[in-house]
Amino acid sequence: MTVATVLYDGDCGFCTACAGATARQLGVAVALVPWQLADLDALGVPRADAEQRLQWVTPSGVRREGHEAVAAWFRAGGRGRLAAVLTAPVAGRVAALAYRAVAANRRRIPGPWPRSCRS
Repeated sequence: MTVATVLYDGDCGFCTACAGATARQLGVAVALVPWQLADLDALGVPRADAEQRLQWVTPSGVRREGHEAVAAWFRAGGRGRLAAVLTAPVAGRVAALAYRAVAANRRRIPGPWPRSCRS
């Protein structure tokens, strides 16, 4: 049984590599799905949100996005302390800014990604 569905940008090599590495490292049962292949309506995720930020959606419909989605994933994978730091009042604001900066510039991040972003 999966604890959540994690939606990521399947057209972005950086996003795909990060999502896969996180899934392997944490070992928690998630449905790892590129947002482009997901039934966004059934998950209750607006397309614009899925395009811009990682999404964490539980079977009961609880949704987290961006750095809060990462924190939820870490928490589910037994990394509660790290999750707490990512969502603490001051550190959470820093994490949100860092997440937005990386997300906005992910197409510029060099590396041996299996594919490049299309848009």
